[in-house]
Amino acid sequence: MTNDHDHGRDWWRGAVIYQVYPRSFQDSNGDGIGDLKGITARLDHIASLGVDAIWVSPFFKSPMADMGYDVSDYRDVDPMFGTLADFDAMLARAHELGLRIIIDQVLSHTSDQHAWFRESRASRANAKADWYVWADAKPDGTAPNNWLSIFGGPAWEWDGTRMQYYMHSFLASQPDINFHSPEARDALIEAMRFWLDRGVDGFRLDACNHYLHDAQLRDNPPTKRASAHDVPDTNPYGFQEHLYDKTQPENLAFLRRVRALLNEYPGTIAVGEVGDGDRSPATVGLYTSGGDTLHFCYTFDLFGPDFSGDYFRATVSKFEEAAQDGWVCWAFSNHDVIRHVSRFTRPGDDPDRIARLSLAILIALRGTICLYQGEELALPEAEIAFEDLRDPYGIRFWPAFKGRDGCRTPMPWTAKDSEAGFSTGKPWLPVPAQHRTRAVDVQEGNKRTVLAFYREALAFRRNCLSIRCGDIDFVEASEDILAFTRSHRGETTLCLYNLSREPLDWTLPAAFTSAIVDPISAPGITLNRKKARLPGRSWAFLR
Repeated sequence: MTNDHDHGRDWWRGAVIYQVYPRSFQDSNGDGIGDLKGITARLDHIASLGVDAIWVSPFFKSPMADMGYDVSDYRDVDPMFGTLADFDAMLARAHELGLRIIIDQVLSHTSDQHAWFRESRASRANAKADWYVWADAKPDGTAPNNWLSIFGGPAWEWDGTRMQYYMHSFLASQPDINFHSPEARDALIEAMRFWLDRGVDGFRLDACNHYLHDAQLRDNPPTKRASAHDVPDTNPYGFQEHLYDKTQPENLAFLRRVRALLNEYPGTIAVGEVGDGDRSPATVGLYTSGGDTLHFCYTFDLFGPDFSGDYFRATVSKFEEAAQDGWVCWAFSNHDVIRHVSRFTRPGDDPDRIARLSLAILIALRGTICLYQGEELALPEAEIAFEDLRDPYGIRFWPAFKGRDGCRTPMPWTAKDSEAGFSTGKPWLPVPAQHRTRAVDVQEGNKRTVLAFYREALAFRRNCLSIRCGDIDFVEASEDILAFTRSHRGETTLCLYNLSREPLDWTLPAAFTSAIVDPISAPGITLNRKKARLPGRSWAFLR
């Protein structure tokens, strides 16, 4: 059973986190790129939603080959985003508003411009020679094994200075750190300590199951296509079962070391990003159990187009079974996937209705939940012309996969202002015309908007103990109906969803024949003691 955990060290259990993608949130200086001062200026908006914390995507020094996920200095802010003083000011203002700040830590790899890698590639005998994953070529000059990069092609790049290959799970300019090196691990821990000493409340650990590789460099075997949504179907990365290039058992020792570091700073947390195909539930269970590893994990399993009761029931049940002693973070959108309003909406659907229904599901799941900037406005995925693409992933796999720029366009604040109030200059990605009609100022003050519903729904989650803290039990239902209870200390809420377009009748469990429908429910829900009448695409919370 869970405990009440809205305060203290367990604040993260049941919390709501809001992800900010700095490039696209708010530009304060007119260069077309969002920055830390811009985030600070918009913190009141985030606080008004009723969230508990903000996850800030990378803002560290970087050549920006992968939009900041290629770090060249773990201890400084890239000038495009501002200064360390700007970060400190943002952190202080967030704390004034009761918001915690969680920052991305990209530890599995660095930029090839990082000083560590420049030294490592200089020779095979220098002090950092083993800080990255180096390997000799096969006798015929080919790569050491068959491992693939998520961003396309082999996971190995030849270096003519060392006359060896280095491993890169992502871009060739993102060499993988060798976590088998004690000195490299020490350096990463100290980089995290730097930010803890500045007052951050925790870390989102990017690709945390990529930290360790098989020291024997064994080939990955082939597999059926992955059923999770961590890579698009068009990517050959999904043709392999990734037994040896990630998710190694030795990784647990490093995660325990991260937890020991965080224990020195009471109330701080670590959430790990896990993309591991069919193995994700087991990996999350392993990484979050025992109280000495990560606090919770963030997965890709609800990032696909599936929008059925059966899928939600099966997916959540797998994690409940595999992570009984652990904790999961659920999300429908982030900076890497098509926005969920576009994924879930079918021809003839009302996108606003889908946005509300999606949130009604998300807020009721057991775990921590994460929102992505702009989803509170029901922003759809943007169509980006090839010539405007900035994402190397999309450029590599175009046109079968259009990349991630469509979910990274600037936040629309004011419909009639230049660039929707995001910037006074030309934005790094275009502002879609359809996003202007959903700008914050258009929705603000109107109780019938998606923005208003987000505030209402998050307040409901915060104030309902059974939803925020309770256990989850699924109730048998048809494919189109999703039903489960959340129970805590004698309080039980029945969460009921009709995911079809047609109205459906559903027989109520005996304990709910005299239930009251909470006002957060969709309009049109009717009860006649034994049955609930649910309009199409509707939801109800019964207590």
